[in-house]
Amino acid sequence: MTKSVSFVIPGEPQGKGRPRFSTQRGRVITRTPDETVLYENLVKTEFRQQCPGVRFPDDAMLDVRVYAFYAIPSSVSKKKRKAMLEKKIRPTKKPDFDNIGKVICDSLNGIAYRDDAQVVDGMVRKFYAEHPRVVVTINEI
Repeated sequence: MTKSVSFVIPGEPQGKGRPRFSTQRGRVITRTPDETVLYENLVKTEFRQQCPGVRFPDDAMLDVRVYAFYAIPSSVSKKKRKAMLEKKIRPTKKPDFDNIGKVICDSLNGIAYRDDAQVVDGMVRKFYAEHPRVVVTINEI
């Protein structure tokens, strides 16, 4: 039987931030941006709360679907707002779709699955909505 789970991350979608590099005593130090660390922890927390005890087998092939819903800017007209809610106008702003998928998949390493290398199929879609959030569905193939 194939396993499937879904969970929601509340708030504005975020992407994986670029690592920061610095030199200390002749050594290069790599640091993940604080915003990325906080968001990865939020993803982990929401997964654990909404999908308790779920972990895919170490040899499972996985399909990850990510739906990123951005807040509608308050400055848009009623007509444009309606088009956004009807998915006729979709976000073309940052974060990029690949960075959204990366932060979600990286966050779930060792929690939902052994490693995100198990993800053999995936999709990230961006929309506008009244309530910003990210909806993630993971299916075992």
